[in-house]
Amino acid sequence: MPETTLNILLVEDDRAIAKVIALELEHHGHRVGLAADGRTGLDMALTQEWDVILLDLMLPFLNGYEICKQIRARKDTPILLLTAKDEVQDKVFGLDLGADDYLTKPFAMDELMARIRAVLRRKNPPVKKNSGQLTFRELELDTQAYQVYFQGEEISLTKKEFELLAMFLEHPNRVLSREHILENVWGFDYYGESNAVDVYVRFLRGKIDERFGVHYFHTVRGVGYVLRAED
Repeated sequence: MPETTLNILLVEDDRAIAKVIALELEHHGHRVGLAADGRTGLDMALTQEWDVILLDLMLPFLNGYEICKQIRARKDTPILLLTAKDEVQDKVFGLDLGADDYLTKPFAMDELMARIRAVLRRKNPPVKKNSGQLTFRELELDTQAYQVYFQGEEISLTKKEFELLAMFLEHPNRVLSREHILENVWGFDYYGESNAVDVYVRFLRGKIDERFGVHYFHTVRGVGYVLRAED
């Protein structure tokens, strides 16, 4: 039995896969609720309390993206997407809707358990709760109000963009590896290759560097990225 028994909602229409996952989770001492279609899954997600939601994307009646969006509008329950889709943009879209992690089928059960532990570790935002204001040159980030400004002009960021920027502001002039960023912003141990970090740095460059004519986000080839003033 684990130290903490979790209530886990599994929304998966493939009964064979659902049975294997549920048995494994129950073997680890967790309680599992099952939903075989999107409507049932959304209803269970919104009307009951769960520690983690495992959500397939391709579901009858209502797809996982829409379920994720509706859950996140009302609850902050950690969501881990399970899907056969392996395109980076599909992953980015799911994460932007509020999912905490993304696991591509087929996967090992050990990896699923590790991902569940990871999303629970990062249930609270990675920014320092007591830091209040984070600043770098003309940039100001308010960790309490979840707002970002450049010379007083507000910048609209998604949740992941905000968390990534907060990490850079907490470590200015320090080179951050892609693996370190993935683990601390996306909240999972690094598995395989992913360019999600590169995609989101590009988003920040568009919203800050290109918009305001500065050069803050620098690439360190073969390593990662660093936030520093223009050379």
